[in-house]
Amino acid sequence: MKDYMVRAMSKDGYVKAVAIRSTELVRRGAQIQKTTPTATAALGRALTAASMMGNMQKIENGSVTLQFKGGGPLGTILCVSDAMGNVRGYVQNPAISLLEKYQGKLDVGAAVGTNGMLTVIRDLQMKEPYVGSVELVSGEIADDVTAYFAQSEQTPTACALGVLVDRDQSVKVAGGYLFQLLPGAPDSVIDQLEQGIQKAGAVTVMLDAGMTPEQMLEVAAGALELELLEKTEVAYKCYCSRDRVTSTLISLGRQELEQIVSEKETIHIECQFCDEDYSFTADEIAEILKSL
Repeated sequence: MKDYMVRAMSKDGYVKAVAIRSTELVRRGAQIQKTTPTATAALGRALTAASMMGNMQKIENGSVTLQFKGGGPLGTILCVSDAMGNVRGYVQNPAISLLEKYQGKLDVGAAVGTNGMLTVIRDLQMKEPYVGSVELVSGEIADDVTAYFAQSEQTPTACALGVLVDRDQSVKVAGGYLFQLLPGAPDSVIDQLEQGIQKAGAVTVMLDAGMTPEQMLEVAAGALELELLEKTEVAYKCYCSRDRVTSTLISLGRQELEQIVSEKETIHIECQFCDEDYSFTADEIAEILKSL
C-alpha cells in the first residue's frame, strides 16, 4: 500500500487537520540510514512530521526543514519535505544501542535528548527563508512539534506521531496526525477535540488495527464534523544529482581540487539522504578545474 496523507477542515471552520500513513517512506529512510530500532522510531517520527508540515505549507517549490539537536546519543536528526510532502532525512548516529522506557516501549526522548533545539526552516520562495527555533520539550518529536507551533507560530496544535518497530526490527506501521485551531475557536470546539484525541489513543494502535488516515482523523476529531479536502500520495524522495554534487565539489575551491587531482585517485561522495554514491576520477576533477 502506498503512503498518502489527507487534509481536512471542520465544517464549522475552526479546525484544520492532516493525517498520514508513512509506513513505506519510514521503511525506506531506515533502510538507507541503517538504523537500529530506537533510531528508526526517532527518524520515522521526524520524517512523518516533516511530511505533514511540508504538505500543509502549500507553497509551490517550497520546502520545510526540521532539525532536532537535543544532545542525546542520536546526535542531529535532519528532515526535509517538499511542497507535496515527499520527504528525506538523515540521522547522525543511526546505530545507537537499544533504549527502552520499559519492555517493548522505545525511549525516543532519551535518544534525541532535551538539551537543545528544534529548528524549523521554511523556504517560502522569498528572498530569505523563515527560521524558527524552540527549546526541545521532551525529545519525543510530537511534543516538540506541538511546542514549536505554539511558541514560534502562535498556533494551538495537537500533534501525534507513531512508528511501530516489529520484532525483526522492520517498520510495521508508521503515521500520524496534526490538528490546528484557527482564530476564534470557542471552548466547546477545543473540548470536543481534546476528548476525541484522548479517546483515540496511540497512533500505532490505530494503524496496526488497519485504520486509514481518514479513519484516524474521524476518531481523533471526536464529535467534530470534518470535511475532507485533499488526498496526496507521498514517498521518501531525494533530489540529489551529479550536477548538484559537482557544484559542491566546486565550492571546495581550486586549491582543494588541485590536491585531489595530484593524488590521482577516484573520490566517492555519498549523499547523506540516500544511498546514491557519486564517483569522480582525477581526470574528471581536472575537467571541473578547467571549467572554473
